[in-house]
Amino acid sequence: MDLEAMAAALEASGDYRVLRKLKSHHFYEKPDSALVKRALFVDVETTGLSYHDDEIIELAMVPFSYGLDGKIYELFEPFQSFQEPRKPIPAEITEITGITPSMVEGFKLDLVEIEQYIAGCDLIVAHNAKFDRKFLERLAPCFQKKPWACSATEVNWRREGFEGSRLGYLATAVGFFYDKHRALNDCYAAIELLAKPLPKSGCSGFSALLETARTPIWRIWAHHAPFELKDVLKERGYRWRSGDKDGRRAWYIDVSSKQKDAEIKYLQDEIYRDPRSIITQKIDAYDRFSERAD
Repeated sequence: MDLEAMAAALEASGDYRVLRKLKSHHFYEKPDSALVKRALFVDVETTGLSYHDDEIIELAMVPFSYGLDGKIYELFEPFQSFQEPRKPIPAEITEITGITPSMVEGFKLDLVEIEQYIAGCDLIVAHNAKFDRKFLERLAPCFQKKPWACSATEVNWRREGFEGSRLGYLATAVGFFYDKHRALNDCYAAIELLAKPLPKSGCSGFSALLETARTPIWRIWAHHAPFELKDVLKERGYRWRSGDKDGRRAWYIDVSSKQKDAEIKYLQDEIYRDPRSIITQKIDAYDRFSERAD
């Protein structure tokens, strides 16, 4: 049976949508320019959500080449390995990931091999980089020295017509499915997603991601803001940082370079009502999503 022809016929009827299973060995066309860089898509499975207290139990990394315009060309040999944690894997983690204690027993991540993968890349990408980067920087210092990008937050999925940014949902929305919550599968799925054109802008997801990742932001901290104005700050888009684990304890907002001066003036005129100095922090791809930016 010609299954693809059958799928095409169903789709042509207008009454069906067909999801195709992602093939992880898929390769894109060879680059047509010498101006090619290499990125590394990474994903971790962990024993929990706290990078202070939990541990990595699986790491996958998939290198791929791309042009400066965001076109993805070729996928290269991946890295995948388990690591046995010091504490037992919680039952709920096994239920989500399928990773059992027997699967990781005796395994330890090879930091030398990991550093070799990192050394040859120009950019590290993750889907929810705020999670992965903090775990990986604690695993190996080499992850601190590269610029990072996030396929979940640095593509405006909602503006493109999607209702969320979870990887499984986005994959289904663009027409494919895969075995979720295993690190290597997630990497391949995210790269496939980023290679596709976005429905409204027409550019690739990776092109949109690069544009955002290349643009620095300014984090403005409203230290010692009057308590009675907390709802005003919240309404304006400020978020509260509680100061846990030695982080700053203050309201903050992230703005573009063009918005920076106006936001500082707003704080001086409307919140503090005096010309006191406002603490600002420039964040680019080298620090974004890192514990250093907290």
